Amino acid sequence: MSSDTSLIRPARPADAEAIARVHVYGWQEAYAGLLPDDFLAGLGRTLDRRRDFWEGLARSLSRRDAFFVAEVGGEIVGFAHGGHSRDHPDENVGEVTAIYLRQAHWGRGIGRRLFAAVVDRLREAGFEEAILWVLDTNARARRFYEAAGWEADGSEKVETLGDLELREVRYRARF
Repeated sequence: MSSDTSLIRPARPADAEAIARVHVYGWQEAYAGLLPDDFLAGLGRTLDRRRDFWEGLARSLSRRDAFFVAEVGGEIVGFAHGGHSRDHPDENVGEVTAIYLRQAHWGRGIGRRLFAAVVDRLREAGFEEAILWVLDTNARARRFYEAAGWEADGSEKVETLGDLELREVRYRARF
């Protein structure tokens, strides 16, 4: 299916179940070979919690939040979210907090359009720049962000999920 049949639209609370599935399956597909198989397999147990999280978020968006889904043939195959930066809460900096697209739809321009929708919304909301965090070993995602004009800014952090340590690098774009 070409990207011509895809639709990027604002997320709604009723989309939460599909968004949760994309979130879990997106992790499993994007991080295969980068994170332990048992960790990725266990993500399926988090579907209910993720559904509740995304539904709550969709119900409580601020005027500066960006939350979009990508649909193909009426099925949600991706989502992206952004809002005020968690790193710079007192500054005029936005953050892309999530972008996931099912692997079957990679390379069709849908991800670029989804990412652009969130970034455009952050810009329209008056943010002067935005950041995002990406797994340091996720070369595919890093190329994606760099192709969109984002640059690594030298900041790094380690997130801990149970026994797993995720090393991340920060990217930045100025508007």
